Amino acid sequence: MPAPRSAPGPDTAREVIGWAVFSCVLVPVVLLWCGTAPVTVVGAALGLAGVTLACRTLLRRSVREAARGGADHTGASTPVD
Repeated sequence: MPAPRSAPGPDTAREVIGWAVFSCVLVPVVLLWCGTAPVTVVGAALGLAGVTLACRTLLRRSVREAARGGADHTGASTPVD
């Protein structure tokens, strides 16, 4: 019987965000190195930063919900196809 897996904690979330920030820095550097126009690089950097910020917000909210024991779904109904 396999051992139960534990839910990811705040350290895992922090690690994921750290890698995302690293990518937000690395991608524009590589684009500049490859000769991409600076305006395009700035646009890509801003887009990556926006996506990273949105993911960070959702991840933090998810970790908070998991720490509280999850949402109460007793009254919710799910559509069935």
